[in-house]
Amino acid sequence: MLTYKSILYQDKREYSYIDLEKVALDMGGDLDNLPYSIRILLESLLRKEDGDVVRKHHIENLMHYQAVKPRGEVPFKPSRVILQDFTGVPVVVDLASMRDAVVTNGGDPELINPEIPVDLVIDHSVQVDCYGCETALEENITK
Repeated sequence: MLTYKSILYQDKREYSYIDLEKVALDMGGDLDNLPYSIRILLESLLRKEDGDVVRKHHIENLMHYQAVKPRGEVPFKPSRVILQDFTGVPVVVDLASMRDAVVTNGGDPELINPEIPVDLVIDHSVQVDCYGCETALEENITK
């Protein structure tokens, strides 16, 4: 397995990070010409490299990324998922339905869980029709 983890010391604290410059030197890549989105994917692959799903050749292919000549597939293993309410609510409903089906068939509903952390963001706006007077709250609640 490749090891490009480095440590940064700042204010008596220790931070670990993936040193993409080291990766570029070792693999003959040009980090300065890689789009930022590809750098993020590259760092993710380096963190998730397991020799099975994410292998050295995946990392090398991404290090030498060229938009006009893609070189194979890129395993995508996010560390978390953020769902916005319009897309997230159906996911929650699907998970609940699957859990119900498992229970109906005598199984353990705890087996139906996302494999990575998921955050559901509910962002509903409040409509304000009346403001700046003593009855504003009451008027907005009744509408």
